Amino acid sequence: MNKGFLPINKPKDWTSFDVVNKVKHILHDNKVGHLGTLDPMATGVLVLTIGKATKLFDLMQVKKKTYIAKFKFGLETDTLDITGNVINRCERTPNLDKIKSILPKFIGEIEQIPPKFSAKSINGKRAYNLARENVDFELKPSIVNIERINVISYLDSELKLEITCGSGTYIRALGRDIAYMLNNYATMTELVRTNVGNLKLSDCFNIDELNSENISSKIIKIRDILGFKVLNLEKEISDKLINGQVVSLNMPNGDYLLNGNVDTIAIVKIRDFKAKMSIFLGI
Repeated sequence: MNKGFLPINKPKDWTSFDVVNKVKHILHDNKVGHLGTLDPMATGVLVLTIGKATKLFDLMQVKKKTYIAKFKFGLETDTLDITGNVINRCERTPNLDKIKSILPKFIGEIEQIPPKFSAKSINGKRAYNLARENVDFELKPSIVNIERINVISYLDSELKLEITCGSGTYIRALGRDIAYMLNNYATMTELVRTNVGNLKLSDCFNIDELNSENISSKIIKIRDILGFKVLNLEKEISDKLINGQVVSLNMPNGDYLLNGNVDTIAIVKIRDFKAKMSIFLGI
């Protein structure tokens, strides 16, 4: 049975769920998920989880992500990207020096109000559905972490940035907030996710090159992605861990891989020299 990660270069105008459903159809397996939604207009690294690797969502969500984004100053849309309806305009254009001077204010842990056209849940309903129905609602700010922002270019009032950030960051909202600090408006015109953890765009497969004959060979093993240290244990001790027992191991605190003949069979957590299986991934 397949398990692992499948990095896809998501095509423009596909939803993340379109990609998931396509891979489910190719694999004839419903156990396919993804790590971090990309908007339909965005392209780039979309990491799919296959089989028991879907259990690793929380572990993989801590991985940093890198984006290249373009923002057009002078207008704001209701979706905060170029697919939306214009709701604000401004004739001024900020100069590059001023832009560079305020970017450090967005580095580190910051508060960010998600876009109203987002998948955030409001009383059990998706925010984007409420927004489409013109329902008036407010979204609470979230704490997000932005590691770095580099200016790539600035031409004809369009700013191109490279952004490395933690999960939960809305790049559209970052563009909005940068513009607001400049007493301006901005909307995102292009977004490419270039990295998720150590998976790069060059590691990704195009969805149209996958088929039932080759897809299994494209799936990356769990042990090749997580980067945890491997426990080399006698079978008797491994069996105890797999059966849910706590065993004593003279090793530092942390998460470890328990590997089988083919791939990782469990994640083991060690605390105060006591080891216990935290996630079973199948033999």
